[in-house]
Amino acid sequence: MGSTCIELTASRDPRVYPDRPWVGVGVVVWRGDRVLLVRRGNPPRLGQWGLPGGAQEIGETLFEAARREVFEETGVKIRPTAIITAVDGIVHDKQDRVEYHYTLVEVLAEWVTGEAVPQSDIGDTRWANADEAAVLVEWSETLRVIQLAAVMRDRG
Repeated sequence: MGSTCIELTASRDPRVYPDRPWVGVGVVVWRGDRVLLVRRGNPPRLGQWGLPGGAQEIGETLFEAARREVFEETGVKIRPTAIITAVDGIVHDKQDRVEYHYTLVEVLAEWVTGEAVPQSDIGDTRWANADEAAVLVEWSETLRVIQLAAVMRDRG
């Protein structure tokens, strides 16, 4: 019985019902007038369209995390250019307990090379213009970040 408890503790995902927020990146990748969207293959927001990204690793800068996450999820190589904003990604369960808590640093980036193909935990990928993104994306914070990124990009 003791080994079962150790095994369950060791296999628990620390990102689910965390004891602290996780730092992650979300990446607004532009290719011309289109932004890269991914359909999430894992919770939180399973099945929803959003931005590529994920948890930052120890020793990794935000821009390194952005490059790695976009490549791991889509096979696309990018050039990060700026920090857009930070977003609280907090998801509560039915009992109002915090199931996921991410502090997401949103990064602006330009496409360099590669075709967007779903990899790792991504169900689908798509390049979308602003109107298409507004229809596909459910989380209002993602839409707000895309709009902020468009303004930043236009200003140079």
